[in-house]
Amino acid sequence: MPRRFFRKFALKRDRFQGRWFLAPFDHLLHDTRLWGIRRRNVVPAFSLGLFIAFLPVPGHVLIAALTALALRINIPIAALTTFASNPLTVGPMFFLAYRVGLRLLSLQPQPFNFELSFVWFSERFVLIWQPLLLGSVLLGAASALVGYIALDLLWRASLADYLEARRRRKRADEDLD
Repeated sequence: MPRRFFRKFALKRDRFQGRWFLAPFDHLLHDTRLWGIRRRNVVPAFSLGLFIAFLPVPGHVLIAALTALALRINIPIAALTTFASNPLTVGPMFFLAYRVGLRLLSLQPQPFNFELSFVWFSERFVLIWQPLLLGSVLLGAASALVGYIALDLLWRASLADYLEARRRRKRADEDLD
């Protein structure tokens, strides 16, 4: 089931050949591990995408794609999984990360009035970056671990069901003969 599900969203490497912006990586993109839908490639890529989704930095998709390329795991799955951090979830994710970081660092919460300005980043972000980064890394690692274990177990259970159904069909065919 997971393999069939991920195959629906799989990108073919042929679509990326000859693109000018991928020219520096063209020799690396021929590796089948980067595009194949196998448990060994998809599960770590899913986990990597979840970890990167929690990081408070811009460019999640690019970071995930380059890291997946370096680790030789499925690039599209790693990039798509980073969309766990989207406009609806980013606020609660970073608020929870900030609160976890505060608790671990034993700090008091700072008043928080967000403004998209350079002044806010230079004055206020300096006060909250440490607990935010610590909480983000820890929650990202926890979500990556849970995602890895859950998807791996789901994949293995699906494979076991598929093999059992295949054995039953084979026994039924042998009984008919």
